[in-house]
Amino acid sequence: MAKGFKGPKQNPMGMMQQLQKLQEQLEVAQAQLAEETITATAGGGAVSVTVTGDQRCQAVEIDAALLQEGDVEMLQDLLITAFNSALEKSRQMAAERLGPLAGGLPF
Repeated sequence: MAKGFKGPKQNPMGMMQQLQKLQEQLEVAQAQLAEETITATAGGGAVSVTVTGDQRCQAVEIDAALLQEGDVEMLQDLLITAFNSALEKSRQMAAERLGPLAGGLPF
């Protein structure tokens, strides 16, 4: 700190209580994210991927017609697209839920 600067005085115990409350809220929000799911599709719904809010894959569904066509590269591309979309949506949901908690930090 600059010499002679007197910042706002904070009660260390009050700050600890705020941090504990914030940690509890964060744990609750993370538990809720783990229960919520996001589904993304590719290829007009031919491939769908479901992930949780904490980014764990729960399901992959592939239309049987894609397997009959035998185009492995297309299937791989559709899977990648659906996974990336589901993960991005999951990240956005997490940011929406956890972002406001970061605003409560006392420093």
